[in-house]
Amino acid sequence: MNPTYHNLGDHTETLQIDYDPVKITYEELLPVFWENHDPTYPAWSRQYRPVIFYHTEEQRRLAIVSKEREAARRNGKIVTEIIRAGQFYLAEDYHQKYRLRHDRDLLKEFNAMYSSHVDFVNSTSAARANGFLDGYGSLEDLKSELDSLGLSPSANKKLLEIAKKREKMGARC
Repeated sequence: MNPTYHNLGDHTETLQIDYDPVKITYEELLPVFWENHDPTYPAWSRQYRPVIFYHTEEQRRLAIVSKEREAARRNGKIVTEIIRAGQFYLAEDYHQKYRLRHDRDLLKEFNAMYSSHVDFVNSTSAARANGFLDGYGSLEDLKSELDSLGLSPSANKKLLEIAKKREKMGARC
């Protein structure tokens, strides 16, 4: 079954991270995971359970070590599961690059850059812009990456303005 938002079956909502192990390792990603959820709080449904998926035995070992370290740090029981990765299903189209889809001007630019939906979904540039729109990353990060996103000067300006507002509000930066 290919799950949908309204018919998940026994699936869990999650994300899959594609990363360059030369730039950041699996082990370096694990603290980011632990910082972004409460691993002591049981999920109220399978859909939202905390879980780390691994692909190799080395990733499994690193995940277990990080879980043990987190349990010691929190002096409590960790409910986060560690499970071998299986089939990954992309979210439905309307969930892809969600924040970017709600900014007509920026979305129009990305639609001009990417003629296919698949290219848009897989675009690192669109993913980075989407993250900045949602308040992830600092204003300095955005400034250093802005030229690499491929946007027009007016779109760059708009993205910077949004990031400045979010930073003033203290959103996730």
